[in-house]
Amino acid sequence: MKIACVIPAYNEEKNIAKIIEQVKKIVDLVVVVNDHSSDKTKEILDNINDLKIAVLHHPINLGQGAALQTGNDYSIKYGCDIIVHFDADGQFLAEDIKKIISPIIEENYDIVFGSRFMEIKSEIPKFKKNIIMPIAKIFNRLFFNIKTSDPQNGFRAMKNSVAEKIKIENDRMAHCTEILAKAFKYRLKIKEVPVKVLYTEFGQKFSGGFKIIKDLFLKKISN
Repeated sequence: MKIACVIPAYNEEKNIAKIIEQVKKIVDLVVVVNDHSSDKTKEILDNINDLKIAVLHHPINLGQGAALQTGNDYSIKYGCDIIVHFDADGQFLAEDIKKIISPIIEENYDIVFGSRFMEIKSEIPKFKKNIIMPIAKIFNRLFFNIKTSDPQNGFRAMKNSVAEKIKIENDRMAHCTEILAKAFKYRLKIKEVPVKVLYTEFGQKFSGGFKIIKDLFLKKISN
């Protein structure tokens, strides 16, 4: 099976080259989507000459959700069987990609989500772990009938048929909940696997959580 890894990148000049090198050893195609970075990310990517790496550029900043959809579209077009979503900031471990794709290959799951709250415990900042995450889980369950251990994890893998079915409409950070919600809505065969997440910063602020909720409600109302 042909595995693609989609990596959205915005101002990741410090990490992007290292992340690509780690990921390309595991997958068949790395699709990097530069979301109109203002640092040297574009310059670094344009100097890459590797058949296993596809570099796409957004002419304006559209957001992580939009970058993932661009990467999905490219991966589908080039006949990839499984598509992995992976962050460019160094928080995920490339070796965990094997764990993410294994249930699809071996057990025919449709979509697999990484979880920070299962067997492997990530050192999550206390505010995020004790305030943001519990609120996010309650919100997901009440409004979208989502029942997962991790309400906001961007590390996931899906069949190409699932990527064709789930079109990401929330261009920015609300895409995590949107993908989960659509996976449950379409009654896909879903699995969570434990992954390690490394935190170099404190991550999402409380205001960012409210922005996600607002985006989700606006999109839900517009539909």
